[in-house]
Amino acid sequence: MEEIGTETSLVISIWSPRISFRSTSIRSSQTDSIYELCRGISGRVQMPVSTMEGVAKVEEQIVMTPKSKTDKSTTILIERRRVEISDAGNNGQVHVAGGNHTGIIINKQITNGTTEEIPSQMSLEFKVFLINSVTKKHTLESRVLRFWFKDEFPTSERAKLCQEFFKELVSPSEFPRDYVGFIMKIMKLMQGHYLGIRKVEIELQQLEETDKPPERPLSADDGISPGGKVEVSETKLLEMIESAYPNPLSLVDISKQVQSTEDEIKPHLTSLQSKGLIKTLDNNAFTRVVQNETQVKIVKQMPKIIKAKQPTIAIITAQYCEKLAVDAMIDNPETFVRYTTVGESNVYTLGNIGSHRVVSTKLPSVGHTREAMIAAGNTTTRLLGTFQKVDFVFLIGTGGGVPHFTDYSKHVRLGDVVVSAPSDNQKFVYMYCDKATEKPSGGLEFETRGWIPSSLVLQEIASTIKDEGEEEWAQYVVQGLKHLKEQEADFDRPPATSDKLYMAIGEKDVIEVAHPTPHQPVSNKRKMESRVHLGCIASGRHVARDDHLRQDLASRLGIMAYDSEFDSVLESVLGNRRDSFIVIRGIADYKDGTRRRDWQPHAALVAAAFAKAIASRMEPPVDD
Repeated sequence: MEEIGTETSLVISIWSPRISFRSTSIRSSQTDSIYELCRGISGRVQMPVSTMEGVAKVEEQIVMTPKSKTDKSTTILIERRRVEISDAGNNGQVHVAGGNHTGIIINKQITNGTTEEIPSQMSLEFKVFLINSVTKKHTLESRVLRFWFKDEFPTSERAKLCQEFFKELVSPSEFPRDYVGFIMKIMKLMQGHYLGIRKVEIELQQLEETDKPPERPLSADDGISPGGKVEVSETKLLEMIESAYPNPLSLVDISKQVQSTEDEIKPHLTSLQSKGLIKTLDNNAFTRVVQNETQVKIVKQMPKIIKAKQPTIAIITAQYCEKLAVDAMIDNPETFVRYTTVGESNVYTLGNIGSHRVVSTKLPSVGHTREAMIAAGNTTTRLLGTFQKVDFVFLIGTGGGVPHFTDYSKHVRLGDVVVSAPSDNQKFVYMYCDKATEKPSGGLEFETRGWIPSSLVLQEIASTIKDEGEEEWAQYVVQGLKHLKEQEADFDRPPATSDKLYMAIGEKDVIEVAHPTPHQPVSNKRKMESRVHLGCIASGRHVARDDHLRQDLASRLGIMAYDSEFDSVLESVLGNRRDSFIVIRGIADYKDGTRRRDWQPHAALVAAAFAKAIASRMEPPVDD
């Protein structure tokens, strides 16, 4: 690392359409001594040191104390406590602020600080980049904030207070441009607005050095031009055809969706055909080629199924990779595509899971319009009308997790599984939010609808499996990976480094933060990295795609995950008098499960594996 005084830039990893990186040259670095850091703070803000000879005064102050320092790390404690202010005996080791900064005290001498009998109650980590102006090397630095609260401050409000504190601290328009400003802003925030916080510990630690600057996070609009035109590529066209499956897409339909000419699209479609990924049907329409196509039977009407082979479980998916993952869990599968040139086509895969006959289907929806979801409801009604012995309905697929930036026990991250179930503060297992409006008195008002099955037998089995650990359903993930290894999509778990967590800090600005860590070490006996969460799942485009609304609704109603609107499907399930249903979502992103293509296949697989674990434990069907 550069010597003290070397020109250095500090870059906060904030991205937005308006800013890329914020950097400014400063003349201090973390390798400065604690003495220089403290002297810099008092000089930077021009705090007059109170003399008050012979005077002692006891008041609540914001006290900063350096705790420890190494070549690459510094720990500083800022606490709110009542102290006796006097210059007697401090030997110049204490700065007492005056003027606009009255109420702040800075200790220059390193000390172990006050003895803390409890660990931090909340913590949050983010990273910045130090740039050497000579070598242009980037040094990644971790900044950890640990919080303690006043005893009387409500436990339920602590996480929200931490996030609000952090958002104000890293506001893009006012982000502190050096260490002195960073520490000073924390003290001023504690003094002015966040009275429930008793103490904050700041740990600054330099990590690895790299030649490359940080990558920009993916946004919800990646691949969309300012005019709304979808980027035309083989990948995008294949995704569209897979989304529509089993409905074929005509050249005209594709052209309209991507707002491109047919001549621009044809070369990509020809290439996909040559790779054996799509094929043409009637009227120059395109559909996905299914692996082991010889097992897929194209029919105009479903053949009559004898009583012994009537399914008792229906599994509904929405994306192509979800259908593949579910079918990998089914023994002796047999697939029928009811193809029609008018109206909706249907795909049904029949087989066995445990002692039950099952049928899986994929909703032939295109896009996320309400019209598409209504069509999904109609498809569900047709499914339950065709297979009238179905008593249990599983909605299996991907979803968007609700992160908790400070509490590991409540944090849902990529690759986890969320199972719809009631909780202590939420009776519904699934909710749909129509809209959120500003109340005249301030704050937001959400218009919601909720669903809960009349029988919670599936949720009870899920809870038992969760309590017993992941050994049972982990084996189904391994088996599924073997079955799916020849598929175009990669169902393996992506690297952990690709699971980046971002916090919205105003407008469209986001900052990367670290995932919260458990207070207790995680057992090394775990067979899987995925964790299972039981709680409410919600949807609603207006809410799910807005970071502020999504987090607000989640904290109010105990939402664990969002998906891409299955309210019409549940209306159909309950309308057809199916008393038992469950929604299982593998977490693929932090929106609604449709944004991170790299995580979708694996997320779908872990959801399907957990569904198989439930079905395998269900009581055998009773013959009529």
